[in-house]
Amino acid sequence: MEKIAIMGLGRLGICLALNIERIGYSVLGFDISEDRVSLINQKKLQSTEPLVEEFLLSATNFLATSNIKEVLTSSAEIIFIVVPTPSLPDNSFNHDAIDRIIKELAAYGKQPSTKHVVINSTVMPGYCDSVKNTLGELNYTITYNPEFIAQGSIIKDQQFPDQVLIGETNPDTGNKIEAVYKKLCKNNPRYCRMSLVSAEITKLATNCFLTTKIAFANAVGDIATKVNAEPDKILNAIGSDSRIGEKYFKYGFGYGGPCFPRDNKAFTHFANNINYQMHLSHSTDVANMQHADFIEDVWKDKNSIGAPIIFDSVTYKKGTDILEESQQLKLALSLARQGYKIVIKESKMVISQLEKLYPNMFIYEINE
Repeated sequence: MEKIAIMGLGRLGICLALNIERIGYSVLGFDISEDRVSLINQKKLQSTEPLVEEFLLSATNFLATSNIKEVLTSSAEIIFIVVPTPSLPDNSFNHDAIDRIIKELAAYGKQPSTKHVVINSTVMPGYCDSVKNTLGELNYTITYNPEFIAQGSIIKDQQFPDQVLIGETNPDTGNKIEAVYKKLCKNNPRYCRMSLVSAEITKLATNCFLTTKIAFANAVGDIATKVNAEPDKILNAIGSDSRIGEKYFKYGFGYGGPCFPRDNKAFTHFANNINYQMHLSHSTDVANMQHADFIEDVWKDKNSIGAPIIFDSVTYKKGTDILEESQQLKLALSLARQGYKIVIKESKMVISQLEKLYPNMFIYEINE
C-alpha cells in the first residue's frame, strides 16, 4: 500500500489525512503536539469539523507521530506540508513552521529516490521557489497545492472542489499529485496546473476577488437600506447575471475568519513589494470596516439600551468555533461596552472561549 505523509494535523491537515486514508493510501501524520498525536492514535480527538470524528474512528491505515524522523525515514514518496502561516505585522505571512520542516528535510541529506514535497499552506509568492532552491539538489521536488475550503465543511470541500490548483516543478510531479486528487475528488474539478509562483498568486488573488465581491454586495445592501429599498431582492437580481453569480453575493456581516482578511492584506503587501499599487484590495478592506460601522449604527437605531439584543452566533461563520476577525463578535462587544444587554446563543465550546476572553461581558444561552 502506497504511503503518504501529512506534516501538520491541525484543522486542515487532519481532514486531508482522513480523506486520503479513505481512498486507499497508508497515511503517516506528523504534528508537534504530542497530546494531539496521542488523541488521534487513540481515536479520541474531538473536532467541530463534520465527519472528522466519524472518519477517524473508521480509519485503519492512519498513524500519527510527533517524531519527525519517522516521516523522514518512512517510505512515503509524497509529503504534504499543512502547517500554519500566520500574518506578520507587515501583513506578509510567517513561513517559520514550513521552514522548520524544510530544515529537517535538508539536514537528513540527499534522498536515494525522488520524494515530492507538496506545500498546502498559504504562502507569499516566490516562497516555493526558495524551497526548491534549498531541496532541489537533495532529490526533492516542490509542488504548491493550496486548497479552497471553508471552515465547517473542510472534508466535503476537499471531496468536491471547483478546482485543484497545482503549482508544479515539472509535469511528471504534477501528474503524481493530480493522480491523488483524481482518487480523492468525488466530482470532476478543473485541474489548474502552472508554475509555482503562478499558483501562489492564484491562491491569494482568488480569495481577494471573493472579499471584493462580499464587500461590494454589502455596500449595495447598505445603500439600499439607507433609502428603504430591498437589499436581498436587489442582490438576488444582480447575482442572477451569469457573469456575476450568486455565491458570496448576499447582504450580511462582512468577511472575517482566518483566511480572507489576511490573504487580502498579504496580496496588497506583495503588490507593494513589486511596486504595484493594489488599490482594489486596499479599498476592499476599507469597505469591509465601513460596513461594520454601518451595521452597528443600524442595530443601535433599532434597539434600546434596556432591551436584550440576541445574537444567535458570534463566530465569523455560524456553525464553527472560530472567533477570529468576526464582525458579529466585534458588534456584540461594541454594543456591550456601550451598555446594551447582549445575549449570545452559542455552543458550549464557543461560550467557554468567550467567558475566558471577555468575562462578565455577555449573557449566554447554550445552543447545541
